[in-house]
Amino acid sequence: MQTKTLPCPISLQQDKKGRMKIAVKSKSSIAIRWTIISLIMLTILAFFTLERKEIEVGTAIVDTFHNFATAFFHPKLHYLTFGKMLYQLAVTFSLGALSTIIGALIAFFCSLLCAGNISNPKVATVVKAFVSFIRAVPTILWVLIFAVSAGVGSIAAVVGLTFHSISYLVKAYAESIEEIDNGTIEALKASGASYWQIVFQAILPSSMSLMLSWTFMRFEINFANAVAIGAAAGAGGIGYDLFMSGSFYFDLQETGYLTIVIVIAVILLEMISTKVKERIK
Repeated sequence: MQTKTLPCPISLQQDKKGRMKIAVKSKSSIAIRWTIISLIMLTILAFFTLERKEIEVGTAIVDTFHNFATAFFHPKLHYLTFGKMLYQLAVTFSLGALSTIIGALIAFFCSLLCAGNISNPKVATVVKAFVSFIRAVPTILWVLIFAVSAGVGSIAAVVGLTFHSISYLVKAYAESIEEIDNGTIEALKASGASYWQIVFQAILPSSMSLMLSWTFMRFEINFANAVAIGAAAGAGGIGYDLFMSGSFYFDLQETGYLTIVIVIAVILLEMISTKVKERIK
C-alpha cells in the first residue's frame, strides 16, 4: 500500500534577529490577506478622489472642537422641558423593552427547532438559514419595510425591532441549549419523559442564566436602535428630539444635553443588567 505525502502549507521563516517563525499558507489566509490589501487600496483611492469642496482642514478642525465644547461642556434644554425629555426617554425605553420581551418569547420556542441536540437536523438547518437571512438585513431596514404596511410610527418600530430580535435571540438561545450535557437529555428520554418535560425540567433550568444574559444584551441593543429608529421611522421618543435638535433647528447645546442623557441611561441599564445577572448566577 502506497502512501502519498501531501504538500505541507506550513513554512519556516527567519526574522532579522535570527528567530524562526512558522508561516501557515492556506487558501483562507491568502484570501484574508488579499482582502485586507484590497480594502487598504480602496481606502487610499477614496481619500485621493474625495470631493473636498475647498474645505480648509485647519478651520474645520477648530470648528469641530468648538462645536464639541458647546455641545458637551455647556449642555442646556431650550425647546424641551425636563419633564417632556423624561417622557420621551420612557417612550424609547418602552420600545426597546416591548420588542425584547415579545422577541424573547417567540425566540425561545423557535430555538427549540434550531438546537441540534433536540431538533431534527434538517429542520434545524432550515431555521438557521432563515434567521441568518433576517440577521443579515439591518434593523432599520426591517423597520422601514414594515412601515410600508403598518405606517410610520411606533407599531412599525416595535415590529421591526421584534423581528430582528427574534433572529438574534434564536441563534443565541440555540447555542445555549446545545451546550447542555446530552447525558441529561438522554436520561430523561430513557425514563419516559415527554418532550415538554425535557424542555422545562432539563433545558430551561440549565440554560436560563445564559438566555437571560443574551436577553439583557439584546435589550441594550434594542434601546440603542430605538433611539435611531425614533427619527428614521417617526416612532417618537428621545431619538426624534435628538434628530430635531441636531438637524432641524440645530441647537448644539440641546443636542449635547440629550446625548449625555442617553449615555447615562445606557450606563444605568448596563449596571442594572449586571446586577440582575449576578443574582441569577
